Amino acid sequence: MESSNNLKGTTYENNIPQLREAFPNYDRERQNGQLSEEPVSNDDSRMPENGTRHSKKDPSVATTNSSSEDTLISYPRVPSALSGTASQDKLGPVKWMELPRKDQLFILLLTRLAEPLTQTSLQAYMFYMLKSFDENASDSTIASQAGWLAGSFTAAQCVTAVWWGRLADKEWCGRKNVLLVGLLGTLISTVGFGFSRKLWVAMLFRSFGGALNGNVGVMRTMISEIIKEKRFQPKAFLILPMTFNVGILVGPLLGGWLQDPAHTYPAVFGAGSRLGGEDGVWWMLHFPYALPNLLSAVFLLLSACLVVLGLEETHLDRRYRPDVGLSIGRWIGRCISRPFRKRPSTKEYLKVSDSDSDDVELQPHFQHISEPHNTSLDKPSHPRRARPKLPVARIFTPNVFYTFAAHALMHIHIASFSTLWFLFLSTPRFNPSTPQRLPFAFTGGLGMPPSTIGFAIGILGILGLILQFGVYSRVVARLGILRTYHLATLIFPAVYFTTAYLAVIPTPSSPPHEADGLALWIAITALLFAQVIGRTFVLPITQILVNNCTPHPSVLGTVHGIGQSVSSGSRTIGPVVWSALYGWGLRKGVVGAAWWILGVEAVVAAVAGRFLYEGSGHEIVLERDHADDGEED
Repeated sequence: MESSNNLKGTTYENNIPQLREAFPNYDRERQNGQLSEEPVSNDDSRMPENGTRHSKKDPSVATTNSSSEDTLISYPRVPSALSGTASQDKLGPVKWMELPRKDQLFILLLTRLAEPLTQTSLQAYMFYMLKSFDENASDSTIASQAGWLAGSFTAAQCVTAVWWGRLADKEWCGRKNVLLVGLLGTLISTVGFGFSRKLWVAMLFRSFGGALNGNVGVMRTMISEIIKEKRFQPKAFLILPMTFNVGILVGPLLGGWLQDPAHTYPAVFGAGSRLGGEDGVWWMLHFPYALPNLLSAVFLLLSACLVVLGLEETHLDRRYRPDVGLSIGRWIGRCISRPFRKRPSTKEYLKVSDSDSDDVELQPHFQHISEPHNTSLDKPSHPRRARPKLPVARIFTPNVFYTFAAHALMHIHIASFSTLWFLFLSTPRFNPSTPQRLPFAFTGGLGMPPSTIGFAIGILGILGLILQFGVYSRVVARLGILRTYHLATLIFPAVYFTTAYLAVIPTPSSPPHEADGLALWIAITALLFAQVIGRTFVLPITQILVNNCTPHPSVLGTVHGIGQSVSSGSRTIGPVVWSALYGWGLRKGVVGAAWWILGVEAVVAAVAGRFLYEGSGHEIVLERDHADDGEED
């Protein structure tokens, strides 16, 4: 809470700069009539409808002593992390430039982007990589192996994500260190996977990367600690799914273009080429899937450097400690910007030293004018006491249980769709000698090569980005979080029940040639567009619901760690089970069996979502919570 020395003896006009500092939308709201200046009466009925009444006893407002009446500055109450959504409905959808701490959100965005690039690039060539391990393996065997390979990463992640969440909540560790371990672990895993020549080696490196990676839960925790106002949450929590869509767009394209470069680009890397020499580039011939993984490793390394040099710690008990990496990053930033920096004129504000003013609350604001300053790292003026901690046994409230149950069911079918989709695209087309008996007894896939698969998967990312930038915020602001979630979950069953019928659409080319033709690509785009609509709304809203179901702020990182474990477990079970069902369907001549069972699971997930409600993030109040809130203010 601001000190009363801030505003005592000043006028309303003199405090306008401070109000603008505290309320970024101050000028716009004043022009719209949301801010007013009126005399204060002792009658509490004169409380402004959307404001807060202040008197001389309230130090948060400027007053004048020249008359018997106080001056009331009525401004909208600042929504907190526990506030409702009424203010959001009045203010409308939040714009990207209105988000606070865009620098930190941008670093988290780039950090998150490195992982989807790694995870999705292998989808373009996984079927053919597994085939290279054993050229005699049948298509149904390859389908099962693909499920195990995809599930090895998430299975290890499921086991360790809760512990990474607990470590992120520990004062001696914090969020940033856990994030770095995850990035470096994934980097080692990616390089090892690219140079694997046996299935068990590839699974080992994938499991290693999953065991060290708890980053998604940590990033969600950091976003919730950076963005405390609920009206900003739908936009802020959209960052992680948005980067996932970018990864889905770019990753498969890179994987499809860069896999097996010696044969894909023989004039550059093959035998007799300038780079390949007489026999071709040796390591590209022996490790044909290493190049896309090496490129992913470079992205991961750059992301780790960005975290060290630019990301601030958000853990409440560590954010005030010195950060060597952050200091180095700021020094590098000053060195780079020095040639472009203008010399300050005498008319500009100068930094106010401690000896010039006793008002310690105002110093960060003036200091911010003269040089970049991180207000979140300002040391408190009083010694901090240990915050109350909620025991782990009390985390699982009914709302937490219902949220995680719906979370698990939703991730099962979304992850299974991703696995089934690239398997379906890679599976050879049906044998013309085998009769196809519609509507159920038909088989075969689309028989597409890696480059075409990368494009077909990339369509998901393109459509997702369009929806997230242009539609998501407006729909959520109009319908609300829960209603949007309920409507979006109804889309998935319709998509899954119809996907298998892509295999029987007439095409200009006959089997075994890959499926092609305008009608086919129109159908693919329409199905993916519907699936992306559901995913675009469901994934970020799920993150918000998991964040707000937290019973107490002291276990926020733990809850997100549990959420990531639940998600990882679901993304393990789904691909393993449904890839096995897909292989079974191929053997039985019913390629749609796995898709139709997945549609039934999506119906169950939609029903489970009806039991959810949006929590406050602080449903359990401990004995010292009120005292600590006073210290924070």
